[in-house]
Amino acid sequence: MNLISARGVGKDVMSGGQPLTILADVDLDVAAGESVAIVGASGSGKTTLLSLLAGLDLPSRGEIRLDGHDLSGLDEDARAELRAGRVGFVFQSFQLLSGFTALENVMLPAELAGYKDAPARAQAALERVGLGARLSHYPHQLSGGEQQRVAIARAFCAEPTVLFADEPTGNLDAATGARIIDLLFEMNAARGTTLVLVTHDAALASRCRRVLRLREGRIVHG
Repeated sequence: MNLISARGVGKDVMSGGQPLTILADVDLDVAAGESVAIVGASGSGKTTLLSLLAGLDLPSRGEIRLDGHDLSGLDEDARAELRAGRVGFVFQSFQLLSGFTALENVMLPAELAGYKDAPARAQAALERVGLGARLSHYPHQLSGGEQQRVAIARAFCAEPTVLFADEPTGNLDAATGARIIDLLFEMNAARGTTLVLVTHDAALASRCRRVLRLREGRIVHG
């Protein structure tokens, strides 16, 4: 069963008063439980494609279906409702809320998804990533590796069907990045979560079941 499907997807933006094509005629399917890496040179459209697949943005043309729902047929609120409890995100820049503790950051998606046990879920998720002693720490009190582990705990807290990750090891040193990779796949194996990753990290891409390569906005391999 395909959890994500894209057909004829294109994305255009205006640049200097002229249309610029970021993605063109992208077709892909991602099965439930699969792990897929999207690789390519900077500017090839990787992050744009990830945002479209997650429903954070809409394509200029074509169709994207997430868990059976046509994203272009939904308004912004409906797409947000679809993501709640189904979709997790890990970003290169962590995107933690500075005024929230680690526990509060991790609780947020579970609360939005309507889980009554959000605090217990968040604590358990932080303990799984080795941060049980950092529950009350704020992002500025954590190292880069610890902040990324908080971001991963947050992404998995509501037990999403699919996890989208944009360069999850991009801001980390090699040793910390390797631990984050292990953690992603350990949690994926434990829960059967579908993983869709954008990465320049060859070690991370090699751990995925399938690799899609983008070149100038088109899939050229995978």
